[in-house]
Amino acid sequence: MGGVTSEEQKKPENRPRPTTDEFRAFVASGWAPRHSEVPARADVAEYAAQRRAAVGARFPGERLVIPAGGLKVRSNDCDYVFRPHSAFAHLTGLGSDREPDAVLVLEPRAQSEGGGHEAVLYFRPLAGRDTEEFFGDARYGEFWVGARPTIEDIEAELGITARHIDELRDALAKDAGVTRLRVVRDADPQVAGLVDAVREESGTSAVEGDRSDSAADATATSETGAAAVAQEEQRSPDDELSAFLSSLRMVKDAWEVEQMRSAIEGTKRGFEAVIADLAEAVRRGRGERWVEGVFGLHARHHGNGVGYDSICASGDHANTLHWIKNTGEVKEGDLLLLDAGVEVDSLYTADVTRTLPVSGTFTDAQREIYEAVFAAQEAGIAAARPGNKFSDIHGAAIRVIAEHLYKWGLLPEGVDVEGTLDTEHGQYHRRWMVHGTSHHLGIDVHDCALATREEYMDAELKPGMILTVEPGLYFKADDELAPERFRGNGVRIEDDILITEDGNENLSASMPRTADEVEAWIAGVQSQRQSG
Repeated sequence: MGGVTSEEQKKPENRPRPTTDEFRAFVASGWAPRHSEVPARADVAEYAAQRRAAVGARFPGERLVIPAGGLKVRSNDCDYVFRPHSAFAHLTGLGSDREPDAVLVLEPRAQSEGGGHEAVLYFRPLAGRDTEEFFGDARYGEFWVGARPTIEDIEAELGITARHIDELRDALAKDAGVTRLRVVRDADPQVAGLVDAVREESGTSAVEGDRSDSAADATATSETGAAAVAQEEQRSPDDELSAFLSSLRMVKDAWEVEQMRSAIEGTKRGFEAVIADLAEAVRRGRGERWVEGVFGLHARHHGNGVGYDSICASGDHANTLHWIKNTGEVKEGDLLLLDAGVEVDSLYTADVTRTLPVSGTFTDAQREIYEAVFAAQEAGIAAARPGNKFSDIHGAAIRVIAEHLYKWGLLPEGVDVEGTLDTEHGQYHRRWMVHGTSHHLGIDVHDCALATREEYMDAELKPGMILTVEPGLYFKADDELAPERFRGNGVRIEDDILITEDGNENLSASMPRTADEVEAWIAGVQSQRQSG
């Protein structure tokens, strides 16, 4: 599953392979014995088991299929670095580049066996040295890409049953006529196709009985009531599974919070490396690429890499919200908006933005914009507390933005703060602050994206949630409605906030935020660089 496609099989064979029995025997011989020790149980195993139990309780008696996904071609016979599907990583604890083509199946147990589900991981285990794969398979062979774990390794590390991927089809087909199948379709099209084939052969349908009785009961008694029922009824059974796995990640467990702390720690190191090298970014030209490279170096060293394409936007590029081309100059006098995050090996990522004066100090106009954004962020962070709604964060921050725009005379004549905040007839402030203020954060930079509006925007904030607070103001160089002193400057400040029992914790608070602190931060880091 998830392996070489029929199209790839048609390609000419341009690599030498063992062609004679004598050569095969020679390749297979003369190797030292493999180590016999199995890995220790991973710290995440206990937490992953609890997550799987929550999934099983939501879909009792059903066979649930969560693929890792397969390798994806970058060019010709070169693959992208593999990253498993987020739902797979969350439910297994496998991160980094593990394990391409693997499939987690939550197999329902009979009531006589205690009910619940058994977790079974189907994957491609280490092949013997006497196999063609060992020496001749450039995509999977140990000679080419290194050794994979054995079945015993996976079982010891994760505390779940492991089997060869070749057994997957028979496992899915077992009692398929009476055991409902659901699959995370977008994770691996080949596995989704296999599930569809099993359904067709067993005479079942992907849309039969759109919702189980237990799901209907649970939804109908929820706070969102009829609206959530209507939302779920529009989803296929497979989509219901994917949506539940997405919303399951909203409240982080203790292990996840520690992963986020590590990601943020690495992110701070990356930002300070950029600050230390700002003069070099200016000197070399094409400085945005230099900034991107410096941060990426530290991200790759600390963890798995960057959690998303870094935005390294200098000058007017900061006013393009998703500026990831990073082809521009970094110039003295400019602001550098750096939006970047380290993804650790478990795939949890930070997401932090700081707007840095390249020369070390803000101009008066730059400081004026910066302090307005900072005030908005402070209001948003204060609203990030249990009992408030997720949308209250944006409401608090955007009110401060609107107040500043009104004070500066930028709203249309006759429109005051309340007028622009009127969602039916206003929203003029969005010319300079178009995006939302927050999103959930975790194993995806925009985590829990399949949750309904009732589960996301309108939901009550709960301890364990981690989200961003990131207002901004953006004055494009050609914006004739903006004051001339503001044009060409964009400012965003973003921090990662953990909701606690009595308020919140700013996980990225060690990275300075006020204008004065940022200037002192730059001076201190660069002074240390010069003296070190």
